[in-house]
Amino acid sequence: MTGAYENVACTVCGCVCDDLRVTVENQQVVQLQNACPLAEPWFQRLEQLRPTVAEIDGREVPLERALDRAAEILQKSRSPVIYGLSRSSTEGQRAAVALADRLGASIDTTASLCHAPSVLALEESGESTCTLGEIKNRADLVIFWGCDPLTSHPRHLERYSVDPRGEFTPEGRSGRTVVVVDSAPSATSAMADVFLQIDANRDFEALWTLRALVHGHDVPATPVLVDLARRMKACRFGIVFFGVGLSMQELGHRVVEALLRLTSELNDYARFYARRMRVQGDVTGADSVLAWQTGYPFSVNLARGYPRYNPGEFSAHEMILRGEADALVLVGSEGVERFSAEACARLNDLPTIVLDYPHCDTPLSPTVRFTTAIYGVHRPGTVYRMDEVPIPLSAFLTSTLPTDADILGGIHARLGP
Repeated sequence: MTGAYENVACTVCGCVCDDLRVTVENQQVVQLQNACPLAEPWFQRLEQLRPTVAEIDGREVPLERALDRAAEILQKSRSPVIYGLSRSSTEGQRAAVALADRLGASIDTTASLCHAPSVLALEESGESTCTLGEIKNRADLVIFWGCDPLTSHPRHLERYSVDPRGEFTPEGRSGRTVVVVDSAPSATSAMADVFLQIDANRDFEALWTLRALVHGHDVPATPVLVDLARRMKACRFGIVFFGVGLSMQELGHRVVEALLRLTSELNDYARFYARRMRVQGDVTGADSVLAWQTGYPFSVNLARGYPRYNPGEFSAHEMILRGEADALVLVGSEGVERFSAEACARLNDLPTIVLDYPHCDTPLSPTVRFTTAIYGVHRPGTVYRMDEVPIPLSAFLTSTLPTDADILGGIHARLGP
């Protein structure tokens, strides 16, 4: 394929920026516009590596033989686990759920080792939320709590939250107040109007103090917290973006619950919302597809013929640690990076089936390995932005590689009805 492709969507992070311009010559990306520092090296690596389509125990084999071997492993398994899905697409995620249903497997997303406490918190307290488009057009107070988007989501401020001119924010950056709350200075705090530094694991106390101040209670508080409470009540449209710096604390679900209840209570005075800073490109889509296929967003077990949800009991990492999993299907192996050393060591004893993009460096030596086409590069698809808005993907390179949906469907077909 040769030519210039407009409005290409990037799935490197949860922003899913869909305004990239890619110029292709002879199956190589030769020019890239509007890409961030995270996206540029990712796009430049495309087509540089051409791994084998299928391997068994590190040796190249025909695709059909690898599918047969994968089906054989799963057919013998009594407690298989399917994990990952955050680099997939709606099509691949649906195929993974169908395979889990057929096997009576546990299926889990990378959220179980990332924003799982946030999901548990919103299940407890509800969530006042909005789209990134509403934030761009309306927000005059933007708070980043426990995250550093200039590092993790480089174009977030530029496209969605701080810099753009919106319908009701025509001044752009000059019409917004930016507050950063974190345990240490960061790239984002350096450009903020207000930086509130809180000792590690003291966010819970700060959030409850803010709740008391918002309700008019006379409680001991630093001047910065008093000022933040005032700004929250006085704004027209406020948004809190929070990251794993908040959710991955001890009792992180209670910390996030305090934030969600604060934002809900602030709606007595202004429009106020909260949004998670999702990391991987389609982890939001993985949660969404599991939710509308099984009723639950992650850590789902289908062994009894109906979905059961219990984070911890049915989470991939914990099942591997306890020795309960006897086969593992990884739809994207990068999720293993968050596994503990003990869990990674146990992976060596498991029959493992890995589906990875061509330029993924898997840390494993899987029993069966498949190389899959990339959604949004080789194949069309659908991913969900961090605000649950679906973004269509189109292809700009050709490839004969199968998609993860093709591989999972091929395994499923070999298991029989």
